[in-house]
Amino acid sequence: MPVVAAMTVTAHASDAMVAIPFWLEMFAVVAASISGVLVAREHKLDLVGAIALAVVCGLGGGLLRDMTLQVGNVYILNQPMALPLSIATAAIIYIFPAIVDKPERIIPFLDILSVGIYSATGADKALVYGFDPVVCIMMGFFTAVGGGMLRDGFMCVVPGIFKRTNLYAIASIAGAASYVALVELTHTNHLVALAACVTITMGLRWLSVHFDI
Repeated sequence: MPVVAAMTVTAHASDAMVAIPFWLEMFAVVAASISGVLVAREHKLDLVGAIALAVVCGLGGGLLRDMTLQVGNVYILNQPMALPLSIATAAIIYIFPAIVDKPERIIPFLDILSVGIYSATGADKALVYGFDPVVCIMMGFFTAVGGGMLRDGFMCVVPGIFKRTNLYAIASIAGAASYVALVELTHTNHLVALAACVTITMGLRWLSVHFDI
């Protein structure tokens, strides 16, 4: 029965730890938050708007993932460091933008870097809770692009993943798929699988931009 199955999955994973290191999760939060606050500055938003976009970019994808999975804890509520770190990052970068010089180069780099990390973390959480590989890949994709999609929606522009542009969503899906395949099929160390996921995600994005694919 579905209810019993859901309880079994949750009980099985209740004590399991998501394999991605804490410091790397926080790095992804900071990178995505910086991307959000720089977009806010480009659109001349105030500090409150910048913080809102930073939080949406940094944690929105994980919120979509957790709402969809409906198992375990909601990351933004359960991880005490994530939300304060996102807010602090937004405030510092908004007040001292010179910390990240040349935002037109920084934004794309930070964006795709966080996409690569979130592709792995999203897929990893679904793996911990025993979901099928296809669902795990989808959760990696949701986690990776959800924040950017919400950010664009807040700015009243068509989300980038819906536009005909260089590979972005496909890069995320490929990264998440590589993570799931390495962990599930070859039992590769999670950190090695994470490195492969980030490399594939960023590599596909770079190739797409370089050759205008």
